[in-house]
Amino acid sequence: MEQSERKKILKRVEQFSSDNSFKDDIHGFKHTKRVCNLSLKIGKTVGADLFILRIAALMHDIGRTKEDENSVKNHAEISAEMALEFFKNGNIKLKENEIENIIHSIKAHSFSYNLRPETLEAMVLSDVDKLDALGAIGLYRTIGFTVKNKGSFNEVIEHLDNKILKLDQKLFLDESKELATKRLRIVEAFYKEAKQEINHEMK
Repeated sequence: MEQSERKKILKRVEQFSSDNSFKDDIHGFKHTKRVCNLSLKIGKTVGADLFILRIAALMHDIGRTKEDENSVKNHAEISAEMALEFFKNGNIKLKENEIENIIHSIKAHSFSYNLRPETLEAMVLSDVDKLDALGAIGLYRTIGFTVKNKGSFNEVIEHLDNKILKLDQKLFLDESKELATKRLRIVEAFYKEAKQEINHEMK
């Protein structure tokens, strides 16, 4: 495929992603762009197909706009279905194996969908999506998500305890694990201080 054709496809994919993303900072398009940019950075280092990776990263969360409390499908599954429909209806000319890799990568990125990534591109996307839940931005997203859903401070701590502080154990690539170490320290410091203050108030 010519480079000009790839650029056209990527432009259309990015617009579709923007149109089908939340406008908030938690799971919205800013999150998608961060995931896309870091995926490309790590992907370049490990030798991933950056064209496939960029498409998968841009489309990994589009299903969140269609997901609700009563949905029986995980947002990753919905995102994959929307991507397939977009490729078909938009006459996006990709090879069958490219589409399969993109769809697999989208499905396998989700912590809760529990599908093991089988391609290098899927591993990169899965890792980077988790990295964006760590560090200062990750803390902001965790607190913002809890507040958005009318949760309490204790629920923030529970979410850190049950999920966020365990994300480093779900990473596949050494490059991702190295980045996670620094970001995890930020979350751990906040978690430790928050627990101490909560315990102090209870005395």
